[in-house]
Amino acid sequence: HSAIMMLKGSLPQGRVFTRARRQAKANVVARPARNVHRVQAQAVAAPPSPSTLSPVTMWNGNKRLQTQTLTVAQDTVSIRSLDWDRDRFDIEFGLENGTTYNAYLIFGADKTALVDASHEKFSALFMSALRDALKAAGRTSIDYIFVSHTEPDHSFLVPAVLDEHPDAVVCGSKVCLQFLKGLSHRTFKEQAVKGGDKIDLGGGHVVEFVMAPNLHWPDTMFSFDHATGVMFTCDAFGMHYCSEDAYDVDLKAILPHYRFYYDCLMKPNAKSVTTALRKVKDLPFTLIANGHGPILRFNVPELVNDYATWSTAMGKATTSVAVLYASEYGFSDRLSQTLARGVTKAGVQTEMVDMLSADPQELVAVVGRSGGVILMSPPNDSGEARTSLAALTSALKPKTRVIVAESYGGKDEPVDQLITGCVDVGAEVLTTLRVKDLPSQSLYQAYEEAGTDLAQALTQKEVIERKKSAMCPDVAKALARISSGLYVVTAAHNNARSAMIASWVSQASFEPLGLTIAVAKDRAIESLMQVGDSFVLNALGEDDYNVTLKHFLQRFAPGADRFQGVEWFPAKNKCPVLKAAISYMECKVVSRLETPDHWITYCEVVDGGVMQPQTRTAVHRRKVANYY
Repeated sequence: HSAIMMLKGSLPQGRVFTRARRQAKANVVARPARNVHRVQAQAVAAPPSPSTLSPVTMWNGNKRLQTQTLTVAQDTVSIRSLDWDRDRFDIEFGLENGTTYNAYLIFGADKTALVDASHEKFSALFMSALRDALKAAGRTSIDYIFVSHTEPDHSFLVPAVLDEHPDAVVCGSKVCLQFLKGLSHRTFKEQAVKGGDKIDLGGGHVVEFVMAPNLHWPDTMFSFDHATGVMFTCDAFGMHYCSEDAYDVDLKAILPHYRFYYDCLMKPNAKSVTTALRKVKDLPFTLIANGHGPILRFNVPELVNDYATWSTAMGKATTSVAVLYASEYGFSDRLSQTLARGVTKAGVQTEMVDMLSADPQELVAVVGRSGGVILMSPPNDSGEARTSLAALTSALKPKTRVIVAESYGGKDEPVDQLITGCVDVGAEVLTTLRVKDLPSQSLYQAYEEAGTDLAQALTQKEVIERKKSAMCPDVAKALARISSGLYVVTAAHNNARSAMIASWVSQASFEPLGLTIAVAKDRAIESLMQVGDSFVLNALGEDDYNVTLKHFLQRFAPGADRFQGVEWFPAKNKCPVLKAAISYMECKVVSRLETPDHWITYCEVVDGGVMQPQTRTAVHRRKVANYY
């Protein structure tokens, strides 16, 4: 804790992201909201109602599943599907505390509406909880199903609900209903809604719809109940965090997960986030009923303003990349989001464009104002995709930097033909990404690194100039007199591995033994150094470090094995220990403090060893502090 306080004092503009012990419900964290984005929300002080937990069932032998049912507002019930032990979300998204899938029931005086459903694995648990909730409310049927978007973890059980309530009208955006028919392979009563449309459930429960595309799917919409002030947002304002606390009671505990979720899913759509916030700014929402994690009740203004702050910062980026993908096709959604996350790590804005639903003029406009383009291979039998590809070639400017990537959908447009089309109009194809097998974590890592490489190529000159002008020459020379050691940070998770040279390393606490490492936001290894992750810090010796230093300073191609030709052995935490190191420390990330261009990572040292007791650590000295 002393180390964390020290960090707070030295960098007051940063925010410490830390895992905290679970606080009592009375100790609600309420930070004063910043005036970054005007919202009508006011934190609700009313005590939450008791919840009903189902018995725990096991999935795949070792994964605990459970449902939690509770009243969250007048005539409004949440059915939270608790996925306690899920440790990955779509492979690339590491989870420390599982996740939840939140659905809601609105009991109007005349009609009953279900907002979203749940994941396939919760079929029996969710349907049982749904029947119980309807029975407790004295209802026998569902009149409407509001589908916020069609991602299977929220919509898979919609057909099961329709089996029991065949007269229910499914409401969603036009794109959403098209996707749902394709996923469910069935017909149903439907009502396409647009922004501003309303459905009256009776008793004042007038539900207004807000279109919020690309948060984070193209068919996303919000629903706002004027009777209760509850805004149903599905993925937006969510987090992967499973707890019996249904609300945002322990802000310290959930904030790292809230931010990581935003960085992975919402940051690539920062412009869409800003648009959505503008659309809802005059709605008097008092509670955000999200689709994942704790429901936002106690810290609504602050957490909404966080989205505004982070998205506004991305909006100031001078360079943008157009990401063209095919929704609901193969792995195009996931892989394109991973590429986009790599781009945004380097401070470059992205605009996501679905080639299967975008207006050609919109696509031309986005590509025209973008410095780079990411092109995911669309299905080769889609007329919409062919129209989008024709619009792309007409909009591409000469020397535009492009990444072409496979979607692994079974009928991808051949990437070689896509490359030819780009080259023929003078574009520069930087990287081609191919998928040979079912995407693994290492493949997602390669896609993210490719996105970062593209962003760095687009901003290289700007970054150099910014570093030069960051401080006057005398200050830069003075700061450079702070010497440091030379280390190699190594991390591994499943089949993904990474490494980086580090010199901004310092011991930070005695009890527990802790240290800090500054990790640039655009480092590939940053994704493997989230709160809860493990890594190894390898110290280099002063007499013989040049070979190791030269190896890890080279620029690696996306997905390249950084340990090829390097001798190492696995530590207890399974991360590589370099045989050339003089000592090593096994570390676990406890918290992260954000600065403008780095994460200050505070870690607990849990194990270690010395291989060369007589050798001192190499010292790194600089002439100016504008560079490493």
